[in-house]
Amino acid sequence: MDLQRLAEQIKLWGNELGFQKVGITDIDLSAHEAGLNKWLAQGYNGSMEWMERNGDKRVHPELLHPGTVRIISVRLDYLPPEAHFASNLSDSTQAYISRYALGRDYHKLMRNKLKHLATKIEQEVGQLNYRPFVDSAPVLERPLAEKAGLGWTGKHSLLLDEHAGSWFFLGELMVDLPLPVDKVIENQCGKCRSCITSCPTGAIVEEGVVDARKCISYLTIEYDGIIDKALCDVMGNRIYGCDDCQLVCPFNRQAKITKQADFHRKETIKNSDLLHLFLWDESTFLKNFEGSAIRRIGYIQWLRNLSIAIGNSHYSEDVINTLKTKLGLNDVLDHHINYAIERLTSQASSVSTKQQRLIRIVQKGLPRDA
Repeated sequence: MDLQRLAEQIKLWGNELGFQKVGITDIDLSAHEAGLNKWLAQGYNGSMEWMERNGDKRVHPELLHPGTVRIISVRLDYLPPEAHFASNLSDSTQAYISRYALGRDYHKLMRNKLKHLATKIEQEVGQLNYRPFVDSAPVLERPLAEKAGLGWTGKHSLLLDEHAGSWFFLGELMVDLPLPVDKVIENQCGKCRSCITSCPTGAIVEEGVVDARKCISYLTIEYDGIIDKALCDVMGNRIYGCDDCQLVCPFNRQAKITKQADFHRKETIKNSDLLHLFLWDESTFLKNFEGSAIRRIGYIQWLRNLSIAIGNSHYSEDVINTLKTKLGLNDVLDHHINYAIERLTSQASSVSTKQQRLIRIVQKGLPRDA
């Protein structure tokens, strides 16, 4: 068997299936074991206790799928058109949803593509011992993708490609074929620290290391408890995920719009007004997010995230009354609704005090800066 030719053919098949890039790596992840253990020891995984389990399988893929000798790593671009990069963030009345979650959930779609790729390989070589993965098991996908030549790890800890930035999903296909491996790409971030300085909560604690407990993506998606007020205050209108570290990355300026229509913005969230979304009942939430990654956080967490965003918006009696309509559904939700009400009321009181002071100054005929 000509393994070099087969590797080249696998990459062509991957491109035909819609993957923008395909790379191959061995299974040696020993260089990443100490970093993973240190990250976990510092508690940076927050409440994601599942990351503490199966540590041996994370750094030894052959234990996860016996017989594995190579991993085919793939990239699928997701940047949608009409992504509203800056406009939603600058308008506090509009919900900001991470780019990757605007369309269809990528997990099943990508896994099916990987299965098709395995079928093509099997037709060429006969019986193949394989297993596809898309966030479905303890797999260190970014280190594997980096070893497979798909990019380098940026200071925000995400994988970067020179031409596509970081707007892409990763998937893996473990196989028992001793295919030739690809070369690692040199890190090109240089002295740039834009992602670190732009993080609203300071979650990037050092180059390539993120403290999930401060990360808005973690807080809005993975964490279902009470969020500290100091973090709520700076979360702005980000209700599902956060793209700030990606939005400022110079390499993302060159990223192309995805050809995968499934990742385009869902019609049901084109109206992203915070109060409009907050007024959905649970059945509307479930219906509007059929096939979406957002559905998995559940209705209560959806409302919790919206409550925080509304609290960072503008005061009005209508807003306060709307918030009160959801009180009593859940203790955690009640906490954040009350947070929003108190923050907005305080904001209104502060504005009122300033206005009264200005009126007194004008009545006395004093300079405005007196």
